[in-house]
Amino acid sequence: MKSFIRKLIAVLAMFCVLGLNTVPLVAFAQDKPAAGAKADDKAPAKEEKKEEAKPAPTPNKGDTAWMLTSTALVLAMSVPALALFYGGLVRSKNMLSMLMQVFVTFSLVVVLWCIYGYSLAFTEGNAYFGGFDRLFLNGTFDSMKGDFAMAATFSKNTPLYELVFVAFQATFAAITCCLILGAVAERMKFSAVLIFMVLWFTFSYAPVAHMVWFWMGPDAYTDPKVVDAMNAKAGLIWQWGALDFAGGTVVHINSGVAGLVGAYLVGKRIGYGKEAMSPHNLTMTMLGASLLWFGWFGFNAGSALEANGSAALAFMNTFLATACAVLSWMFGEWLFKGKPSMLGAASGCVAGLVAITPAAGNVGIPGAFVIGTAAGLVCLWGVNQLKRWLHADDALDVFGIHAVGGALGALLTGVFNAQSLGGPGLVTDWVTGKVGSNPIWDQFLVQAQGVGMTIVWTAVVAFIAFKIADLIVGLRPAEEVEREGLDIGEHGETAYHM
Repeated sequence: MKSFIRKLIAVLAMFCVLGLNTVPLVAFAQDKPAAGAKADDKAPAKEEKKEEAKPAPTPNKGDTAWMLTSTALVLAMSVPALALFYGGLVRSKNMLSMLMQVFVTFSLVVVLWCIYGYSLAFTEGNAYFGGFDRLFLNGTFDSMKGDFAMAATFSKNTPLYELVFVAFQATFAAITCCLILGAVAERMKFSAVLIFMVLWFTFSYAPVAHMVWFWMGPDAYTDPKVVDAMNAKAGLIWQWGALDFAGGTVVHINSGVAGLVGAYLVGKRIGYGKEAMSPHNLTMTMLGASLLWFGWFGFNAGSALEANGSAALAFMNTFLATACAVLSWMFGEWLFKGKPSMLGAASGCVAGLVAITPAAGNVGIPGAFVIGTAAGLVCLWGVNQLKRWLHADDALDVFGIHAVGGALGALLTGVFNAQSLGGPGLVTDWVTGKVGSNPIWDQFLVQAQGVGMTIVWTAVVAFIAFKIADLIVGLRPAEEVEREGLDIGEHGETAYHM
């Protein structure tokens, strides 16, 4: 037995010696020839390590679910929220006309967006317009392979299904066009509305969206050497460094200024300033404003493109700023007019939503307090004193709330984005993802530059578009049709049967 154990130990020792001497030599031979070997000596063949290709990142299911939900929320902002808000503000004889214009304009723009609008806004082209790579949404889905194209978000390796992004942005384009209708309510031909919308959407909304929001995405910034080239491919206002989280310039200034131009060119309503033109159903207007507030969480928080901290910040800022604006408008009206009104509270709600839009994910909680409170007071001034100075029949105060509120929010974004004022700052280096803050005055000037560019662009396009519609079909219905009401005169139906 002892002899067997001694032999077993000897065998094990031999294997241990062989193992200790051979394994390191094999590993060494894989790296370089043994000492003293000539160049033509045959060393053990090096085994090439095949690096496994990393699978392409796929969209996060939570992000996808959030963006689909946000898209549905923004849809609800137009149909029915904006339609009800505007519908309650007009006279009863024009109720269906208002609903019809919003409903059909929204549908028209969604179709145009899928044909060419998305491509003009969100594909590579020049500093003003995108290209034609996505006409009819070509390339977003390969039906033979079942592959979906991806869109960038604001985080590296975090894509989003491009079709989801297309749908989300379609709702923005559509509601922007619908907002203009409030300025020319109760006196514009339905056919003229459709002609104007096609022209303005094509030559104002799409290029402004491209200038403000198009860039190559974070994954394009792979090395400091490519930064300048990638920046040069972005939209003009993005290149300037202007911040617009969810559409202060693209949506609100764009539509508000176009509405003011329309109010001048279409002219005042018959009897304006002489006859009572009170809202016919403030209950409906309040319901519409409430639904707008609800849907706006998708509008602003959805613009983070991910279910992350940025979305949470945008959500809370939207919640808070709107409440502040309701209160500041109400107390301001109470102070200057003697009584707080439901119409004022609903208008303050919309003013707060508008002003916080460009700032939603770009400022901190202190900024939301200031922007919301300022919006209620400034827009209250905008629909009263400023409106009198302008001598325009902006029927539903599109300019006074959307253009004024949008500009206010865009400018204050430049102030409260600073980390020193509680803001999140901005990405200063997309290669590394480094976050910092620009000097407040410098960022404010950049914001002002973006606001000015948007005002000039949309004003010129709106003027031309209204003139073309006027040449083709005329802007206004006959006087007897306007007096009778557009519901009967234009659509042959009435909202209420007495």
